[in-house]
Amino acid sequence: MKEETKKITCIICPTGCEIRVRTKCDEIVEVSGNACPEGKKYATQEVKSPKRVLMSVVKCKNCDIPTVSVKTRDPVGENKIEEVMTEISEIEIEAPVKIGDVIRQDIGKTGTDLVATRNASKTRN
Repeated sequence: MKEETKKITCIICPTGCEIRVRTKCDEIVEVSGNACPEGKKYATQEVKSPKRVLMSVVKCKNCDIPTVSVKTRDPVGENKIEEVMTEISEIEIEAPVKIGDVIRQDIGKTGTDLVATRNASKTRN
């Protein structure tokens, strides 16, 4: 029965607690070092199934800027990151774009949408 302790720096708040998560046979046995319940939830999630909000850019045609910044509305499992980033690299949108516009629903079949994080205007001819 393999026992392991992972150290995780919490990013939920500026405190940056160093949380220790002790596991045995891939089951969490103990979480310590967190100053609040949110830190415990964060560390547990990081050990069980890490997720990340992805940020990137997509091409924009007829646009005053060549690319528009985007992000996933919700965190994506680490096992889907490569697939989502590949899909993002193939997207080309057309201006105008507003912050919050949904660029692609259910990106990479993750259950979350890809949204614009920057405004972009149509090119004036």
